[in-house]
Amino acid sequence: MNETLSTAYDPRQLTDEELVQRAHTELFHVTRAYEELMRRYQRTLFNVCARYLGNDRDADDVCQEVMLKVLYGLKNFEGKSKFKTWLYSITYNECITQYRKERRKRRLVDALSLEPIEEASDEKAPKLEERGGLDRWLAHVNQIDREILVLRFVAELEFQEIADIMHMGLSATKMRYKRALDKLRDKFAAEVEG
Repeated sequence: MNETLSTAYDPRQLTDEELVQRAHTELFHVTRAYEELMRRYQRTLFNVCARYLGNDRDADDVCQEVMLKVLYGLKNFEGKSKFKTWLYSITYNECITQYRKERRKRRLVDALSLEPIEEASDEKAPKLEERGGLDRWLAHVNQIDREILVLRFVAELEFQEIADIMHMGLSATKMRYKRALDKLRDKFAAEVEG
């Protein structure tokens, strides 16, 4: 066994790629490499989910699901993209799934005329205002633009990584990003003047 795959190592000293390589050989008996990867990205992963979904409860659920998918998928990860890109691709897909589930639930409640939709939106509004900053502004752009902004500012991904995750062309991704920022700048300017 070569030195890079010896059993004694400090996972904090390894790159993502080295940890992925270790996880390929260690999982499911040893989870040190996997745990280090999750530790590195846990906070950003949660922030991406929370900003995308709008609440911490759903974000926590999605993070747990993402971590399980990474755990079971890591052995098959081929490294064609960076680990970070693969992780946020899974996160993006899980957020979309959760968002659709919540939207279906809201439509069902609305169809049954139970009217907790108003309560939910009233409950949500203060959270956006309390958090301020990015969350407040994200409410002013459409879903796809919000996803691009979150992946860029929160996950700190490159445009090509965002394009790959969202299955869009690089130029389309950059164009949507620029338009979303322009829209937010216009909104901000109107609020400052008004």
